[in-house]
Amino acid sequence: MTSNRLSQYRVMWVFVLFDLPTETKKERHAAADFRKQLLSDGFAMFQFSIYIRHCASMENAMVHVRRVKAILPESGKVCTFCLTDKQFAAMELFYGRKAHRQRSAPVQLELF
Repeated sequence: MTSNRLSQYRVMWVFVLFDLPTETKKERHAAADFRKQLLSDGFAMFQFSIYIRHCASMENAMVHVRRVKAILPESGKVCTFCLTDKQFAAMELFYGRKAHRQRSAPVQLELF
């Protein structure tokens, strides 16, 4: 049963992609608040407007997607999607022309 709980097809990565307006002081403040709230919910910056979070299951991932929906700013575009750990592992990362080795998934402790 333990191997099923840690399956690469069960463990999920939640992505939040966004393009928020920053022309006025109010818009910049709203964008900064959105980023801070993502960080406080355990997301990490992948790129400037892409944040990711490791989740133990699809059910757990949906909890965080609902949290993102609850903090949506008034304007701008926000997209969420989930990838399995297996799909995430197939991603190729490049810094310039050099391939960069992907970090392994964090180990998550579950308490009941």
